Amino acid sequence: MRIIAVLFLVIPGIISAYGIKLMRDSLFDDLYPLFFHVGVQFFIGFIFLVGGIAFIGGFIVHRDRKRQYDTKNTNMKS
Repeated sequence: MRIIAVLFLVIPGIISAYGIKLMRDSLFDDLYPLFFHVGVQFFIGFIFLVGGIAFIGGFIVHRDRKRQYDTKNTNMKS
């Protein structure tokens, strides 16, 4: 069961990393034949980045709500 959870986090992480790579390459004029314009490649990279981060964040929030984890009521004493 934990393997499936890890895969749910790794695959969006890879997609986010690919989005960063697309945005970086469009800024340094290293275009791919799949995307013909700098703006299109940057936009698609941005969508991949935001989508991957949003999925990971939503997964963490869902897990915390499911386990009823509350950060407001924790007392941190040294």
